[in-house]
Amino acid sequence: MSKKIKLLLVDDEENFVNTLAERMKMRDLGSDVAHDGETALEMIKDGTPDVMVLDLRMPGIDGVEVLRKVKKTHPEVQVIVLTGHGSEQDQEICMQLGAYEYHKKPVDIDHLVKSIKGAYRQKMEDAMVAATFAQAGDFDDANSVLKEGEEKK
Repeated sequence: MSKKIKLLLVDDEENFVNTLAERMKMRDLGSDVAHDGETALEMIKDGTPDVMVLDLRMPGIDGVEVLRKVKKTHPEVQVIVLTGHGSEQDQEICMQLGAYEYHKKPVDIDHLVKSIKGAYRQKMEDAMVAATFAQAGDFDDANSVLKEGEEKK
């Protein structure tokens, strides 16, 4: 992949998220970091990431609410949930809200990188399919494909 993946890591555990950002950089995945949901939502207004790695349990706006808002305003952002305290019910809710994947901490870094690249690939495929319909002048199909892509995750 020649284009740099725009990655946003959101986690209130500063040591964890800063270490994760360093480890991503070592794998040529530069990332922005937010330590809470409010900051993450502000950062998305300034520049939409391709993929967001999101913690669930944070002070203020929790991860589920961040996921809900991101999918509403920027449905093209692929969100990978990474939590240390999630339940099966949390996982179900996140997947219904359109999360790409759901992982529990600790996660194998190479497994996470593979998820991030898979999420990015999915985003690009969804965009290309929608663009193909749009070029053909079929905007309703383009929109429904995008929405369908969100729903099937």
